[in-house]
Amino acid sequence: MVKAVVLDPSNGFNMDRTLIKSDVEKLVKLCVNRLLDSKNPSLDTIKMQVYFDMNYTNREEFIEEHHRILESKLDFVTREITDNRACAQKELESLYRKIVSYVLLRTGVGSPTDIKIVREATAALQSVFPQAELGTFLSLSKKDKELQLKELSMIVTGIRLFNRETGKGGEGIEFLPDILHEAIPATAQHIDSQLQIAQDQAYRYTAILEKVTNNPLLSVELKPYMLKELLYNVRQYEIFLKIILSEIITCAQEVKLMTKQLGALLEQLKMNVSSKTAIPTSQVFPIFIALSHLWIGFQDETVLIGILSNLTTNLERFLGTHEILFPEEAIQDLLREVTVKTDMYRLKEHMEERVHLVDFRKQEWLFPETTANFDKLLIQYRGFCGYTLATTDGLLLPGNPAIGILKHKEKYYTFNSRSAAYSFAENPEHYINLITEKAKKNAELIQLLELHQQFETLIPCSEIKVITKHIKPITKSETGTQTDTHILPPTIVRSYDWNEWELRRKAIKLANLRQKVTHSVQTDLSHMRRENYSQVYPTRNAATQSMREGSTAVPRPQIYIAGLRGGQTKTTYGVKVNLTRAVDET
Repeated sequence: MVKAVVLDPSNGFNMDRTLIKSDVEKLVKLCVNRLLDSKNPSLDTIKMQVYFDMNYTNREEFIEEHHRILESKLDFVTREITDNRACAQKELESLYRKIVSYVLLRTGVGSPTDIKIVREATAALQSVFPQAELGTFLSLSKKDKELQLKELSMIVTGIRLFNRETGKGGEGIEFLPDILHEAIPATAQHIDSQLQIAQDQAYRYTAILEKVTNNPLLSVELKPYMLKELLYNVRQYEIFLKIILSEIITCAQEVKLMTKQLGALLEQLKMNVSSKTAIPTSQVFPIFIALSHLWIGFQDETVLIGILSNLTTNLERFLGTHEILFPEEAIQDLLREVTVKTDMYRLKEHMEERVHLVDFRKQEWLFPETTANFDKLLIQYRGFCGYTLATTDGLLLPGNPAIGILKHKEKYYTFNSRSAAYSFAENPEHYINLITEKAKKNAELIQLLELHQQFETLIPCSEIKVITKHIKPITKSETGTQTDTHILPPTIVRSYDWNEWELRRKAIKLANLRQKVTHSVQTDLSHMRRENYSQVYPTRNAATQSMREGSTAVPRPQIYIAGLRGGQTKTTYGVKVNLTRAVDET
């Protein structure tokens, strides 16, 4: 506000000299009066710009800040675990319970005070990190402990998500993809409706201001400067809503991509687990960790949607002066016999008008068919017509790029009609200075029209953090073509000689080599420097085999009985004779 008051030439501050006491008192008084004015649209616009500038950043920084806050909340629990020196059994059990609580707090998939959730998380943790391994964990360094805790939390989260998918667990886990598929369209629809209302209001203000411009007598009864400030207010609101809506669309695209990845990972886990009783950890742990990363991505998108929704709601409080200064009845009275034109209608209205290059020999004009990255050019004044802005004391009309974009001092300007383009091109510096003077009176135009290069002290925080490079148009390029001399690879035989005498010379040379002797010398520098090689035969496996046949024979019994034929006596006497040989004789 101090800068806005000092820049306003009507307040009479001299920027080239040091402020004296009376100047400071006057400055304080003017600032306080403007800050306390509850019916000032210009002040509301500045408040809106400051609020958005301090609370909005790109999605990467939003997510990074969310992770930083989460890490700061976990610092106390992490220190309790990493600095623990448990020895007794009860102390080890207490430490294990703290690790379970850390896993639940870090991943946010359940409350650490719910008994069912704690039991399920404990069972999942014991399957990958039994309590018996606490001794090994305590022997690690603090950094290694923190890394292992993060890895364990991811694996446990992946296990619980898979159990939820198979219907065997997942207590207290809300399925974020379904929630986001409902929340994102609802948020986008709300922002789109607010954007439509803001655009309709801007179209009506623009139509009334055009009516006042064409009929100066109305400016006596109406306060056109107040109506312009309301137009600036609603246009700034429209620009902020478009930025938020583009972020919501990006969120929807990210959620759609992550949902496909989540389904693919769960199907892969089902294929690996269903048909096996035991699975190597090297196969499933990476998938569990990938599942956890995806779930963190869903959580980030949920947080981001909440932040953007709150940002949209808080922006609405800076629109309160519209109904107070110009109620709906007054607007309807002013719109009698007035055609309200939309931005799209204005673009189509002058679509056939084109700047003729023959009329401007010294100016460079860009057209869609001659410029490669025409849609990505950084247009001055956020695409509003510079000529209308300068000649009508700040009326905002959208420029039409199809008419032609004027390139002046490496900056690009669009206009709402061909006549406006011709007038501006005759003396660009004059109109640029008029717009700068208008911005001094209405400081909100500096950010609305992106005039920060003219007012370097009022650069917003978002542009100080990241200075983006402007895209230059590609209007000319050098090209060349060349035909290869030899398309096929050459087939020249270098050893071929057509000259018979050359062949004779080579033959004599080879014949003389047979009678030559190669000599070598050794110097002090090369002494004991030759390379020696030795070769050994690798050991081979040798084996011998002997075969011996042995046998033993039992002597065959040979027993005879003599005297069986009888003799001279009546009684027969038999004599048994054993002729079997002894064992040692065989």
